[in-house]
Amino acid sequence: MTRELQDMTAVVTGASKGIGLAVAEALAAAGADVVAAARTSSPGLDVLVKEAGARWVPLDLTEPDSAGQLVAAAGDRIDVLVNNVGSAPARPGGFLSVTDAQWRQTLELNLFATIAVTRAVLPRMLEAGRGSIVNIGSVNAELPDPTVVDYSATKAALVNFSKALSKEFGPRGVRVNSVSPGPVETDLWLGGGGVADTVSAAAGLNPQDVLAQAAAATVSGRFSRASEIADLVVFLAGDRAANIVGSDLRIDGGFVPTW
Repeated sequence: MTRELQDMTAVVTGASKGIGLAVAEALAAAGADVVAAARTSSPGLDVLVKEAGARWVPLDLTEPDSAGQLVAAAGDRIDVLVNNVGSAPARPGGFLSVTDAQWRQTLELNLFATIAVTRAVLPRMLEAGRGSIVNIGSVNAELPDPTVVDYSATKAALVNFSKALSKEFGPRGVRVNSVSPGPVETDLWLGGGGVADTVSAAAGLNPQDVLAQAAAATVSGRFSRASEIADLVVFLAGDRAANIVGSDLRIDGGFVPTW
C-alpha cells in the first residue's frame, strides 16, 4: 500500500476490533497518524499503538462530552474521520421482543455517537477547507431485517445522514460518504454471542449452518473480509476519491440482488 495519507490525522471510532481495527491498521499503513477511539483496547489495537504509533483514546461515545474529548485528544488537525462504532444485536424474537431501552441503546451507539463525533470534528475540517468523513453503514439500510430491526433502522438513518451532510459540506471541501458492507468475517457474525450464535440458538440450527446460508446468499459465496472494507475506506479517505461525494458504496459480494 502506498503512503497516500502521509502526514494526515485520521480518527476512527470503534477501533479495537473487527472493521474498526482493520480500518485503523490500513490507515496507519497508508501513512496516517491514527487516533483510535474505543472503550477498551485489544491485542490488535495494542500492537497498532506499539508498532505504528497509533493513539488509543479510551472513551464510551454514548457518554456526554465524549466526542469533545476525542477531538481534543486528536489535536488541532483532523483530515479523516471514520465513524465505525456500533453494534448489531440479533433480535430473533422480532420487533415485539425489542424493548424501548434496547432501541435507545442501539440508537445512541449506532446513530447519535456518529452525530456527536461528526459535529465535533467538522469545525476543524471546515477551517482547513478540506476533509473526508466515511460512515460505516450496512446493506441492512436497504434490506431491513426483523431479526436486526433496530440495527437496520439506525443504519438507514446513518446512510441518509451521510447524504445530507455531503450536500451541506461538500461545497466547502469536506467529502462525506458511506460504506455499506454485507456479512463480514468479524466477531459480530462469527464470535460467541454473535449473529450466528443467537440466530442458530433461536432456530434450533448449528451456527455453521447459519453462516453457510448467509454466505450462499452472496454471488461470491463468501463473507467479505474486514481488510477489504478497510481498503475501500482508505481509498475514500484519500485524494484518489476526490470527486466521490455523497455516495454509499456497497461491498457485499453481490448479497443485495439489485443495482
